[in-house]
Amino acid sequence: MERKTKHILKTILLSSVLLGAAACKSDSEEVVEEVTFPAEVLKESYTIDRLKLLMIDPKIEGKLTWSINDSVISDHLQLDFVSSTVQNYPLTLKVEVKGAAKIYKSTIIVNKELTPYSKYISNVFDFRPATGQFINEIPEYVNGNTEADMIKRAKESLVGENATMITLGGFGGYVAFGFDHTIPNLEGRDFKILGNAFWGNNANATRSGSCEPGIIMVGYDKNKNGKPDEDEWYEIAGSEYFKNSTTKNYTITYFKPNENKPPVPGSEFWQTDVEYIKWQDNFGNSGFKTKNTFHAQSYYPLWLSGASYSLTGTRLKDNFYDQSGTGAYWVGTSYDYGYADNAPNNDEASNIDISWAVDKSGNYVKLPGIDFIKVYTGINQEAGWLGEVSTEVAGAYDLHLK
Repeated sequence: MERKTKHILKTILLSSVLLGAAACKSDSEEVVEEVTFPAEVLKESYTIDRLKLLMIDPKIEGKLTWSINDSVISDHLQLDFVSSTVQNYPLTLKVEVKGAAKIYKSTIIVNKELTPYSKYISNVFDFRPATGQFINEIPEYVNGNTEADMIKRAKESLVGENATMITLGGFGGYVAFGFDHTIPNLEGRDFKILGNAFWGNNANATRSGSCEPGIIMVGYDKNKNGKPDEDEWYEIAGSEYFKNSTTKNYTITYFKPNENKPPVPGSEFWQTDVEYIKWQDNFGNSGFKTKNTFHAQSYYPLWLSGASYSLTGTRLKDNFYDQSGTGAYWVGTSYDYGYADNAPNNDEASNIDISWAVDKSGNYVKLPGIDFIKVYTGINQEAGWLGEVSTEVAGAYDLHLK
């Protein structure tokens, strides 16, 4: 009886061990679900002119890795590709789904364009300056002009090699323009924006003089409609972007002045009306823009019919100061990099790197290139008798296209 009992216990224990081992083996094993990949998701080849954006959508889900000659160029579901070189590129797409992987092959054929590109601005899409002492003069407003007319005048000023200057007025005033090709995002700086900044001969600080920095936005024609859309803009994060002294999402509203009201002269000879154009911002601040004795025309864009208009963007810390202490000599300091009209045109600081672009959350984005640029005045300040700090734009060009 004792032997039989021992035999039964031994059998039970052995069964438990075997069942436990089986259970452990079952838990540790990964069940690989069978994945069926489509036979082809890429064309045999894709053809595009150089400096034009090619978009390839394989319409497949999973982890995608795009590479050329073993160099990974993207991990997005859609490939955005641009090349400045005429050649054939062997394209590899690796798709991974639930532990399984498949490789697809294709070729990108980059051809020489039939019509030579211009490295300069080819079109102006929008122009809305803020108020300022050069408004209605640069470019010139003629009675009866509409907003479309003024955009056309801005285009006449900025397009081509022999561009002339336009003013954007005070904070938020902007112009948006484009090129006849995609400016590629290559190593180093990619494009230059021309302005009228200069170093002051009598400025005490280095890299100071007349510098009126403008914020730069860039975009590429993702939907191929030939114009910039609001969801395609990325801000160039210049040297001040991440500093606490910079204000994001700053909105200013300018109110149309009554040009027939009695002016309120200031204490200085140049202050014709210190209560000329009322303004207020979204931080509870308000005041007036002064009319000076040097410019008698309206400082409000006369082609805008509304009683007010608002402009929004990133506001930089005021950069002008009265070096003389008497109001006679105002100096504007240059920021380190990443802004328009922030340094002389022959200075490296007027060259911009597309790799500085960030999204609305401040995260750097890897753009293949850009088709559009938007510039707006980044300062809300009046520099004594010099008037408002206003970004000027006198052209722009691709640094890679010779």
